[in-house]
Amino acid sequence: MRYQALATDYDGTLAHDGRVSERTVESLQAFLATGRRLIMVTGRELPELLEVCHCNDLFEWIVAENGALLYQPSTKQEKPLADPPPEKFLQALAARKVEPISVGRVIVATWEPHEKTVLEVIHELGIEWQVIFNKGAVMALPTGVNKATGLTAALEQMALSPHHVVGVGDAENDHSFLKMCVFSAAVSNALPAVKDTADLVTRADHGDGVAELIRAIIDHDLANFGGKIP
Repeated sequence: MRYQALATDYDGTLAHDGRVSERTVESLQAFLATGRRLIMVTGRELPELLEVCHCNDLFEWIVAENGALLYQPSTKQEKPLADPPPEKFLQALAARKVEPISVGRVIVATWEPHEKTVLEVIHELGIEWQVIFNKGAVMALPTGVNKATGLTAALEQMALSPHHVVGVGDAENDHSFLKMCVFSAAVSNALPAVKDTADLVTRADHGDGVAELIRAIIDHDLANFGGKIP
């Protein structure tokens, strides 16, 4: 068994319109039945993820807030991977009427076209923060925090190497963790840039695409891969 774990994005990959279908859940269960392991890597804040996703317990670890927070469903333990946002940052964004805005344990999230204002505030305050995009979403995080750093932290907890992990995603903020996995896949609804860099593009979209990938891993451990899923 070369591929021992699957690391998957949530919105736009595993989920469609925020929900995971029963058919996709069944494929995740089949994956686990082979002795393999699951990791979710998402930009979502944990409370809203737990509200919309009802299959969290299938995942050994959840990397939330685009790499800034680790969560273990089996113990319900959270571990922030960076410091919370400075209060002066939040106050400056509020003063400039950046809304809607959401603040997690670390992440500060809003939507386009507020990215320019967020970047201006970061520059003016002289804080080491960055902006990451996700299909219209604008996420501010400490510099160096991304899905790859979050997945690295999860794999350390699992004593697992990225050389045994398949990654699947759909958007620009998935590039970092897909690149660190030994094999990367993009669902058919993914952005063109993600498809261009992935090792494989599924025929189906969203959760059906993830299920397609899982079938290929279970059936032949991707040994028959030749540009398309057989």
